[in-house]
Amino acid sequence: MSDTVKFVLPEERIPRSWYNLLADLPSPPPPVLHPGTMQPIGPGDLAPLFPMSLILQEVSTEREIEIPEPVRDVYRQWRPSPLFRARRLEKALDTPARIYYKYEGVSPAGSHKPNTAVAQAFYNKEAGITRITTETGAGQWGSSLAFAGALFGISIDVYMVRVSYDQKPYRRALMEAYGARCVPSPSMETNSGRAILAKRHDHPGSLGIAISEAVEMAAQRDDTKYALGSVLNHVLLHQTVIGQEAMAQFEMANDYPDVILGCTGGGSNFAGIAFPFIGAQLRGGRKHKIVAVEPSACPSLTRGPYAYDFGDTAKLTPLTKMNTLGSSFTPPGFHAGGLRYHGMAPLVSFVKELGLIDAVAYHQNACFAAGVEFARAEGIVPAPEANHAVKGAIDEALKCKQEGVSRAILFNLSGHGHFDMQAYIDYHAGKLLDQDYDEAELAMALAGLPSVPA
Repeated sequence: MSDTVKFVLPEERIPRSWYNLLADLPSPPPPVLHPGTMQPIGPGDLAPLFPMSLILQEVSTEREIEIPEPVRDVYRQWRPSPLFRARRLEKALDTPARIYYKYEGVSPAGSHKPNTAVAQAFYNKEAGITRITTETGAGQWGSSLAFAGALFGISIDVYMVRVSYDQKPYRRALMEAYGARCVPSPSMETNSGRAILAKRHDHPGSLGIAISEAVEMAAQRDDTKYALGSVLNHVLLHQTVIGQEAMAQFEMANDYPDVILGCTGGGSNFAGIAFPFIGAQLRGGRKHKIVAVEPSACPSLTRGPYAYDFGDTAKLTPLTKMNTLGSSFTPPGFHAGGLRYHGMAPLVSFVKELGLIDAVAYHQNACFAAGVEFARAEGIVPAPEANHAVKGAIDEALKCKQEGVSRAILFNLSGHGHFDMQAYIDYHAGKLLDQDYDEAELAMALAGLPSVPA
């Protein structure tokens, strides 16, 4: 049999609906709270930031939410994305495991992020919005929203975490090529940015700070809304096209995954691959081992308590219950910038609380080693974020080898690393450091968690 095994669905098999895990959970997750009243928020509380169509998706408990045809029409440019059997990697590892990866790097922006960027731009366009503000870490989200904004004629302002702004100039260039404005965060454009810089002029930034800046700017203008690339329910919802397609592709392969993995920062690509399988399991289907893989330097799922917290550093957002390291926590500047967020998506945190998923954390050198091993076997250079999922999948495959069992392992290869080659240069030169977070800073951030009545 050929080493290259690729499962490609025809265009008509692009999902017609997004899958909503809330419909199948055994109990509802904790409500989102207004930080002033400590009462559950209503749609009106979110109206300054999001169009009502997205707010309704955020709170929906319908199992299926129809994908608008203009969104599916854009999806056709790269969806359905391919599923590959990694036979060369299996040989390199000498494992009886059957390793599969769903490859999202085929999108125009090179990652899974356009699955929600296109949807969010469409709904904002329908609502008459002409400008969107957002944040980005590594730049995959910023470039994806810039792409979507160009398609729907919406101006995009991106506040990019300063350390990534400096580390990843090609991501910045891609955003600007699509017509977006990219600003290093913290910046002097906002009250929250100026306050941070007044305390430390060379602050490296964080996603929490960049969110504060984008939210502050969006709240000032009626023609402007805010868009988030991960964390929120409607964002995770849009990513479920990934898992739905994977289910159909496993039918083509006459196989079914025993282990499912995805890298996790805010939780969107992990939810995209995992939630449809979790839903099928909750409806009486086969059980899976589902693993969220995160960085040791920003380990919200494996280290953070499950508690109410703000989504941003300036405390402009509502309170959500999630695994969090504290909204003031600033992680080290490791290269997987998309995974440097202090909190995990509330819905991902909730399914972990229910015992439906596991979580592991790795340092970046081990993840880059796994990414290089994968690239030399399969030919695709993964993004630093996706390397975490690769590392998790390799470890699961080696367990199969040790135990002498064959399991089907599926992971989401959420993006390519073509704009991240400086990180690979640093890795091969031995300059990539395994950074750990500051325990004292973490303790201080956790001590500042908001007090929420039981």
